[in-house]
Amino acid sequence: MLDLTVQARRPRETRVLFADPTYYDVEYVINPHMAGNVGSVDRAKARTQWEHLVEVYRTLGIQVHVVEGVVGLPDIVFCANQSFPGTLPNGEQVVAMAHMYSRYRTSEVPVVEQWHKKNGLTPVHWMDTQGIFEGMGDAAWVPGRRVIVGGYGFRTDLSVYPWLSDLFGVPTVPLKLIDERFYHLDTCLSMINENTALYVPEAFDEASLETLKQLFPRLIALPVSEAIEQISCNGHSPDGKHYIVNRGATETNRLVSDLGLEVIQVDTSEFMKSGGSVYCMKLMLP
Repeated sequence: MLDLTVQARRPRETRVLFADPTYYDVEYVINPHMAGNVGSVDRAKARTQWEHLVEVYRTLGIQVHVVEGVVGLPDIVFCANQSFPGTLPNGEQVVAMAHMYSRYRTSEVPVVEQWHKKNGLTPVHWMDTQGIFEGMGDAAWVPGRRVIVGGYGFRTDLSVYPWLSDLFGVPTVPLKLIDERFYHLDTCLSMINENTALYVPEAFDEASLETLKQLFPRLIALPVSEAIEQISCNGHSPDGKHYIVNRGATETNRLVSDLGLEVIQVDTSEFMKSGGSVYCMKLMLP
């Protein structure tokens, strides 16, 4: 099994991209969390929640960038999904562009691609035009290491990971998702560092659970009820010291605090109507 602690080091990101929520709403149902929420978003409240989350990242010393919202693209606000940024072995900063699962979201990708082009990242595209790949919703860099952990089964195909491995010159560790409530990896796995991760056991098949247990010496199981109701595994630790998470996940907060991290609670209730929270709403940039 791969030993993460001996893999090539990678600096933590110090920049983050958000997408403006002006046109955010629930206009269709493409995951179980959206059912019953069509047309229910309070946009003024969503704006306040989004602005608070952005300010949390600024307070932690992370440089914030924003891509403008677009009429007719309510889910572009979940800007982890349209791309996967990283650095090639030669130091070039590139971004692997997504192939979205839902037709409702395909037009988000060129908008985000143009932003990357204007801001110095070179877009690259997977040649499998029929394949599905939802960016950092499913693929994630191990914090501080040149290793990619990836989910597949609902919104991303297993076959994308050999391509990402070749592109970035790094090992990839695919994990199979089996519960549609955890349709993206970022809803059921939150890596803190190369030794520590939070996870939802119910989301993975047996082989993937065994892989996770061998990969992370400290693997902390979160209550499935909080992972569904507060989307607590969709929190984010940008620096290995803090964990930003939707408010109210009492047991998750205790488990994270026991790891020595400071818990920062935010309100993402309007965005949870679409099945997303902190991690979904941001894209870390090299």
